[in-house]
Amino acid sequence: MDLNTVTEVVRRPLDPPGADWREGDAWLAGGTWLFSVEQPSLRRLVDLTALRWEPLVPGRAGLEIGATCTIRDLHSFAFPGDWIAGTLLAKSCDAFLSSFKVWNSATVGGNICLSLPAGPMITLTVALEGRYELWASDGSTRTVDALDFVTGDHQNVLGPGEVLRRIDIPARALRKRAAHRRFSLTRLGRSTVFLVGTRTPGTSDLLLTVTAGTTRPVRIAFDTMPDAPALRRSIDAVPTGLWFSDANGTPDHRRHLTKHFAEEIRRELSAGDLP
Repeated sequence: MDLNTVTEVVRRPLDPPGADWREGDAWLAGGTWLFSVEQPSLRRLVDLTALRWEPLVPGRAGLEIGATCTIRDLHSFAFPGDWIAGTLLAKSCDAFLSSFKVWNSATVGGNICLSLPAGPMITLTVALEGRYELWASDGSTRTVDALDFVTGDHQNVLGPGEVLRRIDIPARALRKRAAHRRFSLTRLGRSTVFLVGTRTPGTSDLLLTVTAGTTRPVRIAFDTMPDAPALRRSIDAVPTGLWFSDANGTPDHRRHLTKHFAEEIRRELSAGDLP
């Protein structure tokens, strides 16, 4: 779509890029959503890709994902063998409702900052206990837990001129056992619910992440593996107002699916433990 209110594109932004931020600006990375709808309030685009942030940096501490890393690059990343939860990287990329053009252009940071309930990069980074590094226009930085970044449908904690620089995934989370379940009305449709459970090797804990069915991510943690009734009660305790409603499902439908798939995840991660 032509953005006919945009009069300038900054191809060589300052580093950090927010120092020259002005009202009517928008960050440009993949641009797959930005160019898909009218943007009447925009006057200038600031191209973050020109900063050439490293897309993927594995290390002993874990994985650093640059905000401008494309979905294609994340999907093809060859993770270390002991990062058994690394299979979630490709599985989350597969959850995108996208054409091949979007697949090759869309970025991890863009999907997170769009902050839609069904954003699969939000699911991934919350489930793997990620933290986001944010750069403000005054040059200051802050780090927020991935769980706390999205506050509602298309809402997050970013301030004017603030940009997501990178996502840090800890190695301890990548070494966990993981199970996921996703439902959509059509095979390639937008997620109605997307759940991920993780379990620390050598323990009986459970960390359940609920997304797509709720307006913001929900994390339910157990020190020891719960039984089925306890798991259902924890899902029933999710506030009614958090369940999302759109053409892909009603709140009641999403709550029902969440209970069903959460039990499947519990059983998968409890294999060998249940009587």
